[in-house]
Amino acid sequence: MSTFELKTHKSGRTYSSPHFFILNKGLNSGKPLTNPCPNCFVVSTSTEETKNTLFHLSMMLQIGGFYGYYLKGSVIPFITIDDCRNTLKKGLKSSGNITNQMQKHIKAVEVISKKEKELQNVIDKMSVLKVAYIRNCFKVMQSKEA
Repeated sequence: MSTFELKTHKSGRTYSSPHFFILNKGLNSGKPLTNPCPNCFVVSTSTEETKNTLFHLSMMLQIGGFYGYYLKGSVIPFITIDDCRNTLKKGLKSSGNITNQMQKHIKAVEVISKKEKELQNVIDKMSVLKVAYIRNCFKVMQSKEA
């Protein structure tokens, strides 16, 4: 079975082993992150491959709403470290200790996420282009009035 260690992240702490972070407060609790934030757990693994597998498994669990079941709190929902750890362990167990089939699903999610990031980048550039076009339009109108 893949081994991992889940701890509460403390600001300023650095990690030498392969690791990623999991958001633990808000409606996006369970969302894996590459960079730390004040409200997150850190997942440390022994290998980079295990880290990538757990990162994408955690993403699948968060998108699928499996962490949402354990949310507590009425104002700011949160997930406890034990519930997060158990959800990850159940995800690993139900995937049959990362079988070839599960590895294919994780790879597909990885490719989709990469494409989603590329498309978001294009959308951001289109937004900047739209603003530039609108500003240019008003500059042309103002120069005609003068």
